[in-house]
Amino acid sequence: MELKKYKLGDIAEIIVSGIDKKSKEGEKLIKLCNFVDVYHNWAISTDMVQGFMNATASEKDIERFSLRKGYVAFTKDSEIRDDIGIPTYIADSLGNTVLGYHCALVKPNEKVLSGKYLNAFLHSSYIKKYFELNATGSGMRYTLSMDTLNNIPVLIPSLEIQERIGGIFSDIDCKICLNRAINHNLEAMAKQLYDYWFVQFDFPNEEGKPYKSSGGKMMWNKKLKREIPEKWSDNTLEYFLSIKNGRDHKHLLCGTYPVYGSGGEMRRVCEWLYDGESVLMPRKGTLNNIMYVDEAFWTVDTMFYSIMKRKYCAKYIYYSICDIDFTRWNAGTGVPSMTSSTLYSIPVIVPQENVLKAFDEKIVPLFVAIKHYSKEISELTKQRDELLPLLMNGQVSVNYDLSHD
Repeated sequence: MELKKYKLGDIAEIIVSGIDKKSKEGEKLIKLCNFVDVYHNWAISTDMVQGFMNATASEKDIERFSLRKGYVAFTKDSEIRDDIGIPTYIADSLGNTVLGYHCALVKPNEKVLSGKYLNAFLHSSYIKKYFELNATGSGMRYTLSMDTLNNIPVLIPSLEIQERIGGIFSDIDCKICLNRAINHNLEAMAKQLYDYWFVQFDFPNEEGKPYKSSGGKMMWNKKLKREIPEKWSDNTLEYFLSIKNGRDHKHLLCGTYPVYGSGGEMRRVCEWLYDGESVLMPRKGTLNNIMYVDEAFWTVDTMFYSIMKRKYCAKYIYYSICDIDFTRWNAGTGVPSMTSSTLYSIPVIVPQENVLKAFDEKIVPLFVAIKHYSKEISELTKQRDELLPLLMNGQVSVNYDLSHD
């Protein structure tokens, strides 16, 4: 595959957005595609716009920074060097949606450069290294200068092959997005089931009817300051679980077991700290990122993990505490932090064991499906990342039917 080398500024227009999150009088209402929207998505499509924040912009900025099909956006400034230069493809013309600040918008010359291909190319290790070497700043913020952006070295094959390569990655991303949407719905169903059973107290009674709605007896609980079903009681989180500290993992080699931090899975290592159902709770950092895990895993030293003391309770406890605002118990003066004693003292409802067992059996299929689709997402992402350099350097040939795109 023959590749020609260009400077990006010679085959595309690159502009840097300064549109912030504030709404200003006299400007038009818009949807704002922010740094995080760019950072977390391989592509931006129409179905995502509803979730974007509302803001305002001038007519001139709307014209310049509107997101149109074929454009590419990427992160330009960040406190972390590795977070700059992360691209996303604009898969649809998004009307009144504009790009927010700390991001750059690339408008390719469509006679030479395909936006889908450019997005894939900007994900390559070749360009990541370029950004790493050319980012300026230190400490508080790193940035990519306009000179750096215009001089991005782009290696491109014929336009037809660009479209084929871009199409392959778009198809993989569509499957990833579909899996994420399925998981989002499954998670909503699981949370709705929890609310129905343990917030509205309409778990099935002995006749299979909704308990509270069918006249099930309720009693006032002084400690919880609310009514709960008869024969249920109260206790603290310590009744259900033991809290353990995560540990440093830097001495471990790469492997198959996930390492969890307050932001989710970080990497994989060759040993596990605990194997089984557990609720993970941040000790420092983002205190509200509660996670449920059911596998062999490792947690970093800024995370607590837990070992269940009671049967069938892990999923119930996860939902019982995941909506708590832990920031009000912040024990730190700088970085937000939490103590195990504070977590142990959290009051919780104690349902009857038969109800917990029935809930666990009911919700397991949803959790199994979520785990399946999450695994598929990881495998597809790995496949995409490994395929990218092979296609770019011609080690894998392109055989892709454009008629379906």
